[in-house]
Amino acid sequence: MGAPGCVSWRCWLYEAKRTEASSDPAHASRDPSDLRELRRLQSPLFTMAPGEKIKAKIKKNLPVRGPQAPTIKDLMHWYCMNTNTHGCRRIVVSRGRLRRLLWILFTLTAVALILWQCALLVFSFYTVSVSIKVHFQKLDFPAVTICNINPYKYSAVSDLLTDLDSETKQALLSLYGVKDFPEGKAQKRREARSMRSTWEGSPPRFLNLIPLLVFNENEKGKATDFFTGRKRKISGKIIHKASNVMHVHESKKLVGFQLCSNDTSDCATYTFSSGINAIQEWYKLHYMNIMAQVPVEKKINMSYSAEELLVTCFFDGMSCDARNFTLFHHPMYGNCYTFNNRENATILSTSMGGSEYGLQVILYINEDEYNPFLVSSTGAKVLIHQQNEYPFIEDVGTEIETAMSTSIGMHLTESFKLSEPYSQCTEDGGDVPITNIYNAAYSLQICLYSCFQMKMVEKCGCAQYSQPLPPAANYCNYQQHPNWMYCYYQLYQAFVREELGCQSVCKQACSFKEWTLTTSLAQWPSEASEKWLLNVLTWDQGQQINKKLNKTDLAKLLIFYKDLNQRSIMESPANSIEMLLSNFGGQLGLWMSCSVVCVIEIIEVFFIDFFSIIARHQWQKAKDWWTRRRAPPSPETHSRHQGQDNPALDTDDDLPTFTSAMRLPPAPEATVPGTPPPRYNTLRLDSAFSSQLTDTQLTNES
Repeated sequence: MGAPGCVSWRCWLYEAKRTEASSDPAHASRDPSDLRELRRLQSPLFTMAPGEKIKAKIKKNLPVRGPQAPTIKDLMHWYCMNTNTHGCRRIVVSRGRLRRLLWILFTLTAVALILWQCALLVFSFYTVSVSIKVHFQKLDFPAVTICNINPYKYSAVSDLLTDLDSETKQALLSLYGVKDFPEGKAQKRREARSMRSTWEGSPPRFLNLIPLLVFNENEKGKATDFFTGRKRKISGKIIHKASNVMHVHESKKLVGFQLCSNDTSDCATYTFSSGINAIQEWYKLHYMNIMAQVPVEKKINMSYSAEELLVTCFFDGMSCDARNFTLFHHPMYGNCYTFNNRENATILSTSMGGSEYGLQVILYINEDEYNPFLVSSTGAKVLIHQQNEYPFIEDVGTEIETAMSTSIGMHLTESFKLSEPYSQCTEDGGDVPITNIYNAAYSLQICLYSCFQMKMVEKCGCAQYSQPLPPAANYCNYQQHPNWMYCYYQLYQAFVREELGCQSVCKQACSFKEWTLTTSLAQWPSEASEKWLLNVLTWDQGQQINKKLNKTDLAKLLIFYKDLNQRSIMESPANSIEMLLSNFGGQLGLWMSCSVVCVIEIIEVFFIDFFSIIARHQWQKAKDWWTRRRAPPSPETHSRHQGQDNPALDTDDDLPTFTSAMRLPPAPEATVPGTPPPRYNTLRLDSAFSSQLTDTQLTNES
């Protein structure tokens, strides 16, 4: 009987020889090659079919390339031999070191040029081209906001400002000997008095709160208190606020005031080269504090009504009146009125260019009601803006004079900028982390002022009077916030130095309209028409004005389109995606004769196969380490060469003979089985063949 489980003669021969060698240890000493013979019989190639054995030998002898390369060096060699980029192939196939070095140099230079040119293409992709288009069409008329320079009638606010005005007059009288001051409609002359004899009664409240100081150039670190006349030592910072436009001459005496925090330990002194500027700034601080405590409804009643401000009105050749204007109350300019506002049902437009088809108004300025310490000029301010834009009349308003006709010609320019990644503009301010406290569309000015007002509320605990109120905030005043002036000045200095971060956060709007203005002046009314014109206007405004008008109380304003040409400035990308890809392809083909397929090949080889080889090696090292850790220690294992086959067995692929099989030694330290091995004559190979022959004969006979 054969060995159980064997179906081929090789298996029978192997089992028989192994069993006989195991039962007879003396065979191990006959030949030293018996151990190699037994190992060869145990190899997988010996038990394979002839066809499978040939395939295994071919697969073993052929080099493994591409993603299955065993090392990175083999991967690079395979890539250079099979890639379509000619430079890499020439590095491998060129004979001679000089040629190889030259091809390496040429290839690296070409790669560097490709990278440089592609980087330039990427940078140029984020550039824009500007195009200017001019359209001739019917244009919408902008919104026009008009304010009197004097915010409130002096007769209405004089009760609130009596003490402040009195101290201001005495300061001017004592410092400069100014004796003529207007009071309502009349002027009174006062005699000069000494500093201490001016207030023989109650001490001044405002000069005690913020003392006016006189600085002498010869006395460093000291100043004379205006009220007490005593010299006091000045500690802390001294900030000189001089004019940035022109310097006529440097005076030896400077006038300023000192602001301190609550505990008076931290103070800052502000000096001015002009005493007029110092007193006006000092007066303005107290004025804002007083008006911040007055309700808005009362301030509207103390300012000018639309019927008082607007004497006559024409638009596009048709008459208009105060009903075409919308009230807008500004903290520093009082009642302002906007023509063609967004609250109107329809936006007015003009059909023709020229002064006859624009807005024409005559304004009543009423110089007798001006506050002499708050404003030093006479006239009105006008601002042209979009309907949904907040009118920053104090920043960009245009002043118009009395007794003059001011003509303002407009040209409309509309700008459209590209947002990120081309620029840092914003579409509607939604991506700017600043709360818009204005009831208007986003603009850079709105963002800056909103940021400063929010910082003011955060640092000082109150809001600055000239800007809108944030939610759940109050305007600053002495009673609730005694040191708000010091905090305001310190915060404003930080804002100017860009230390608050507002300038870095706020962005410019991507689209906006801008009107280029051309202003011209003419004396109005003329001497020939002055008498009858003023009489007619006085008669027309008899119910609103209880006095005879003179030309210094009036101002004429004309606002119109010079022509109906609208200029549009538009930004567009200098390159498109298609152009960028075609430029990339041109650079690759020029320097490396490469295409998109080559780029994909490079990505596959250098980013996928490269790292897969490294990962496979690391994984194999980890497996080997884990196997060595789990395996029990064996002296024979340490004495043998691991991971290498016997060269003699690899080269000898012949089938074992019966004689060599008889000489195979038993396995080291193998135990002899209890059952004796069968004899070879009991295998009865001939009987198995004879039974097959018998079956064959029976088949043929049938």
